[in-house]
Parts: sequence; structure tokens; C-alpha cells
Amino acid sequence: PYDQFTVCAPPAQVYVGAAYQRRLSTQAANAMLQVTAPANLVNPAGDLIPISEISWTVSALGGDANPTAIPAGAFLGGTQFLTNIAQGTMRENCHTFRFANTAIRASGIYRGTVTYTLTMP
Repeated sequence: PYDQFTVCAPPAQVYVGAAYQRRLSTQAANAMLQVTAPANLVNPAGDLIPISEISWTVSALGGDANPTAIPAGAFLGGTQFLTNIAQGTMRENCHTFRFANTAIRASGIYRGTVTYTLTMP
């Protein structure tokens, strides 16, 4: 974590945090946190699992006053808005990912890359 305070319990949880500090008062007052995910997870044989099967819950350790600062959700494929980050603030929490497992899938290692992006206008 950014401030060296233990927020999550790895490896079961992943830390997600974003901070925005504008340099000039003429800059935008908010930054935007988004996540981009592929439509599917893919194994080497070409078998697919829809990324929508993966969701996450949020929590924070240490009595965080705003444990849902970055909301829970599910990947949809493509880019999704998560939250605005007001100037001079930091948002952080722990994401615990879950696989819905709604169908029988071929065995194998399925891969996909998810990217979190903080855009500061």
C-alpha cells in the first residue's frame, strides 16, 4: 500500500488504490478510476470463460471509514467506470475476486489481463 499501512490480507485479497493531487487550481477537480478487461479468459486450446464470470467484493482492514470507496462489481469486458477521485484524496480497499463457475469448463490455465487506470484530466 501507498502509506505502508496493511490494508489487505494477501494472497486472498488484492490491494487497489488511487490518489489524485492536482498541481494547479485550473486543473480538473476529479480524476477517474476505470478498469479494462477482455471479453473472455482464454486457455492455450482456445477454450473461453466469459470475464463476466469474475466478480469482486470489497473490504478494508484497520477500521477504514470508507471501505467501499472503490465499489464491488463484476467485469463486463471492455472499460468500466469505477469511481471518481476528488482532488486531494486517496481511495483504497481490498478486492476479493470470485469465479461464478456457472458451467462445466475444459481443464487448463485460463488467462486474461485486467488493467486499472487512473485518468487525471
